[in-house]
Amino acid sequence: MNIYDISEQAGVSIATVSRVLNGSGNVSEQTRQKVLDVIERNRYTPNAFARSLGLNTMTMAGILCLDASDVYLAQAVYYLERELRNNSYTSMLCCAGHSHQEKEEYLQLLLSRNVDAVFFIGSHFVEASSEANRYIEEAAQKVPVFLLNEELAGNNIYSILCDDYMAIDDMTNLLFSKGSRHPVLLYRDLSFSGQRKIGGFLHACREYGLKDAEHRMFSCPGPLEETVQILEKVHEDGIAFDSVVAVDDELATGAVKYALRNHLRMPEDLQVTGYNNSVLATCSTPEITTVDSQLEFICSTAVAQMVQVLQKQQVPSRTMFSGCIVENLTTRK
Repeated sequence: MNIYDISEQAGVSIATVSRVLNGSGNVSEQTRQKVLDVIERNRYTPNAFARSLGLNTMTMAGILCLDASDVYLAQAVYYLERELRNNSYTSMLCCAGHSHQEKEEYLQLLLSRNVDAVFFIGSHFVEASSEANRYIEEAAQKVPVFLLNEELAGNNIYSILCDDYMAIDDMTNLLFSKGSRHPVLLYRDLSFSGQRKIGGFLHACREYGLKDAEHRMFSCPGPLEETVQILEKVHEDGIAFDSVVAVDDELATGAVKYALRNHLRMPEDLQVTGYNNSVLATCSTPEITTVDSQLEFICSTAVAQMVQVLQKQQVPSRTMFSGCIVENLTTRK
């Protein structure tokens, strides 16, 4: 059934059916009831998406992330969608992958759907080159753009992020205070967030007089098993380490697996820390000490700012939260 079928069976115009569906008062009660009877008899459900487009009242936000199977990104999508729904917004999600061209294409797809705002989740959209970031700046000329855990200056661009630098600095300091003297850092890549985490690690190591900190950082872009192999290689190369600072909880679980395979006691022989306070940290045995990056608060703040911006209110272009250390069983008491 569609609106044309309802019109034909009720013996009224399409415009009249539309007025009934939209609650317009410009319809007699007798005609309204006739249309409603046909709707009930046929169990017709109006297409809300199509109606909203026709009324030009679509309230939809676009969400861009790289890969929704990632634990952190999936959690962010959940929080964003929930907050948008609570504010009477629908959402459209696009998983763009790592290709710059696909990021641009998916952004254009969202804009073509007349979204009211766009949320970028994660720190892999903003690049070092201003030319590479032009597609974000051009989008901001049309709708408000919100960057979660990333930063880019520009009109109509709003950055909401955790202070990754200070969080890793604090975590590394915590390990030193608990007896660690030879930490290593496991990181994913040199994204905006990745570089800030590396900076925090190096700063803490310098403060404790560790002079070879630059040689204690190892890239682990692959799956969990690869993390175990990298730590095995570090050990074989004669690089002593008594703690692992991981930039996410998945890498930390790889360090836990390495310790278990090599019969290392945690936290006595090896201390391990993660980042994001995800379900992976809780499901690990032992549970992993990690950083709560305030993801839920970041997402709720981003949606609240979107509502304010669309209501022509002033909001800060940059909002930064402090991460909180959650101590569990992989660090000493």
